[in-house]
Amino acid sequence: MERQKIHLEYGLNATSKTILWNAISTPIGLESWFADRVQSDDKTVTFFWGKTESRTAEIIAIRAYSYIRFRWLDSEHPHEYFELKMSYSELTTDFTLEVTDYADSDDVDDACELWDKEVRTLRRTCGF
Repeated sequence: MERQKIHLEYGLNATSKTILWNAISTPIGLESWFADRVQSDDKTVTFFWGKTESRTAEIIAIRAYSYIRFRWLDSEHPHEYFELKMSYSELTTDFTLEVTDYADSDDVDDACELWDKEVRTLRRTCGF
């Protein structure tokens, strides 16, 4: 199955770079929109959904107030990652959240819908 890189951009009416950065880079922040529970051990992060599902990722790149890139440890594709990147537009005075991920070509639409749902939750919980 062919894999595709997905790049999505979401405009956020965020007024604080600290609130957005904490939402995408800290266990407490990620628990508010991305997973039910998050445990972090320096460079390793385990995400839990429901009572039985979990996945562990390694933080492979991070730049404060810019981006965080994770690689799933159980991935069959070692060069793939998912990245959450924030950028600020001085013109609109808003932040943009860019999401980069990978999916099988048959699952791209489902992956995009899932990210759309997660970012709606992020907007609601953080007031963006």
